[in-house]
Amino acid sequence: MKVGVLALQGDFEAHARAVRSAGADPFDVRTQSELAAADALIIPGGESTTIRKLATEYGLLEPLRQRAQDGLPIFGTCAGMIACARTITDGEPPILGVVDVDVRRNAYGRQVQSFEADIDVRGIGEMRAVFIRAPRVERVGDEVDVLARHNDEPVIVRQGQILLAAFHPELTGDDRLHRLFIDLV
Repeated sequence: MKVGVLALQGDFEAHARAVRSAGADPFDVRTQSELAAADALIIPGGESTTIRKLATEYGLLEPLRQRAQDGLPIFGTCAGMIACARTITDGEPPILGVVDVDVRRNAYGRQVQSFEADIDVRGIGEMRAVFIRAPRVERVGDEVDVLARHNDEPVIVRQGQILLAAFHPELTGDDRLHRLFIDLV
């Protein structure tokens, strides 16, 4: 399986290592032809506004939207969660809008308020989560499955073949969420 990693911003190299460790073939996605070759896509963390801007500059925004609407399996982490959310509650229009959740950008605080926490992930067990300017899920639609919570708030959700995490699993060296995503495809 060929898993594209949107390589516009964020630690796409760490995601590629996790995908490789999980048994799939990662490659960077920066062009429409690379996006077209992906069996699945990871949208890394970073800044959602910058992801939108760069995707537009690279001619990827509309092709990303079309592939997402057509059912491309996606794993979005942090800003990738924001990119996939149906609603961004602090005013920004959705980028892809394919998962029925409302999120608030940077809701866990600024960069200096970043933290790590142990969370229990259904089907995986306990894992370490790294929250850096993380989004908060404020509403979950009926078709969305919550796989993990932190302080009673959803931090991993799944709708169909789209998996979203409010944190950065690629920074821990634990590839189990990447394995879960690959198993969804």
